[in-house]
Amino acid sequence: MKILVAYDEQTSFERVIDHAVKRAKRFNASVHLIRTCSPDRSALEISQMTFKLKELRRDRFKNQGVEGEAHVLIRGLAPGEDIVQYAREKDVDEIIMGIKKRSKVGKALFGSTAQFVILEAHCPVLTIK
Repeated sequence: MKILVAYDEQTSFERVIDHAVKRAKRFNASVHLIRTCSPDRSALEISQMTFKLKELRRDRFKNQGVEGEAHVLIRGLAPGEDIVQYAREKDVDEIIMGIKKRSKVGKALFGSTAQFVILEAHCPVLTIK
């Protein structure tokens, strides 16, 4: 089994990690830890993001016996599209991501990455608040 964990600093990521580790151990799954990034970011910012993801993978997943990969995606897609496309490319079985509370008007005006992923993903999506 493969689990994709979408990293976003603005959500309750500690809870996302805890759920992902439990599910990965329970189903003997590997974890793809990803973060989407726009191409206009500097090389230093991308390097820092990559370091942070690899550190999270090592400290929170690998140290608990969960194998996997960590990638910063810089493909010029909207975050939701990037997550869904990566999930299809890697044939993941489940996506886990954090969500933040937004009003209905906020979702209508600004869209919602989680909403896009839930509607477009080929696999189940577990959202953590």
